[in-house]
Amino acid sequence: MCGKTTSNDSLRHYDALLVASFGGPEGPDDVLPFLEDVVFGKNVPRSRLLEVAKHYEMFGGVSPINGQLRALLAALADELNTRGPPLPVYWGNLHWHPFLSDALGQMAGDGVRRALAFVTSAFGSYSGCRQYVEAIEQARREIGPKAPKVDKLRLFYNHPGFIEATASRTAAALAEIPPPDRSSARLLFTAHSLPIAAAERSPYVRQLRESCRLVADALGVRKWDLAYQSRSGPPSQPWLEPDVRDYIQTLHEERGVKHLVIAPIGFLVENMEVVYDLDIEVRDLCNALGVNMIRAAVVGGHPRLVGMIRELVVERLDPAAERLALGTLGPWPDECPKDCCR
Repeated sequence: MCGKTTSNDSLRHYDALLVASFGGPEGPDDVLPFLEDVVFGKNVPRSRLLEVAKHYEMFGGVSPINGQLRALLAALADELNTRGPPLPVYWGNLHWHPFLSDALGQMAGDGVRRALAFVTSAFGSYSGCRQYVEAIEQARREIGPKAPKVDKLRLFYNHPGFIEATASRTAAALAEIPPPDRSSARLLFTAHSLPIAAAERSPYVRQLRESCRLVADALGVRKWDLAYQSRSGPPSQPWLEPDVRDYIQTLHEERGVKHLVIAPIGFLVENMEVVYDLDIEVRDLCNALGVNMIRAAVVGGHPRLVGMIRELVVERLDPAAERLALGTLGPWPDECPKDCCR
C-alpha cells in the first residue's frame, strides 16, 4: 500500500540528516556514567545499576550499538552520495557521546538550518519515538537561535524496506535449522517490554504484531509468536507479557518445540539487551531444555534498510513521492497525533 503526502512545498528544503539513537559505553570507564545517565531522575536502586554493569563487563565494557551505528552511518552516507539526495549525515545519542546536543551544535556550526531525523526505532512508544522528539527540542533550546529545525521521519514498522530486511535476516536464521526439522521449527519474534500503562497510550503492540505478521507472511511461516524481553522496573508494575523465557519454557513443555528461531524485531541495531538477554540468558535456558535456538541478526546495516532510509528522506523532500507501506494500516503520518505516547 502507498499514499501521497499533502505537505506543502516548504518540506522540500532540508540540508542534513540526523541519525538519532540510544547510545552505549565504549569502554569500562564509561559503563556506570552511561547507566547513570539512562536512569537519571528515576528511582532505580544503585544495586540494580551495578548488576547491569556486570553485563557490560562481560563484553569489555563496550556496547555493540556503537560499531553498528558507525557502519550504518557509513552505508547511509554512501547511499545518499550515490543515489541522492547528497545530504550530510550526523549522529547524536540520547545517553552517551555523541549526545544529541553535540550533534546539533556541530550542525549549527556547519550552517545547517533544517534537518530530517531518522530515529533507530520502527515502532511508536514514548521511549522509541516521543522521547527523541522531546530530547531534540531540548538540545535545540540549549544551543539557542542558531540551532537547526529538525523534523523526524515517520515510523516505518510496515515499510517494505524494513519488512524485507527483517525477513532476509530471519530467513538466514531459519536456514540454519537442519532441513528435516525446519517445518517443525517455531519462529519467535521479540521486542522490548513496556509498562502496560505506557503501551496502552501508544500504537506499540498493534504495530509490532503487524510487522511480525508481514515478516512471517513474506517467509511463508504460519507458526509464529511474539514475546517480550528486557523488562525492568518493580515487580508490582505490570509489563507487557509473555516474557520470552517463560514463553520458551511453555513452548517446550506444552508443544514439544525442539527447534526455535528468535528474531529480535523490536531492535534495529545490536545492543546489550539483545546480546546479553538473548545470546546469554535465553541461550542458557534453551541449552538446559535441549532446544536448538538460532538467533536472527538485527536488520542493522542491511542494504534494504539503508535504501529505506533514503526512501523516507525522498518522500519528505518531494510531496509527490509515494509513501510506501505494506499491509492494511497504511503509512504512518509524518507527525504523530498530539496525544500519542504521552
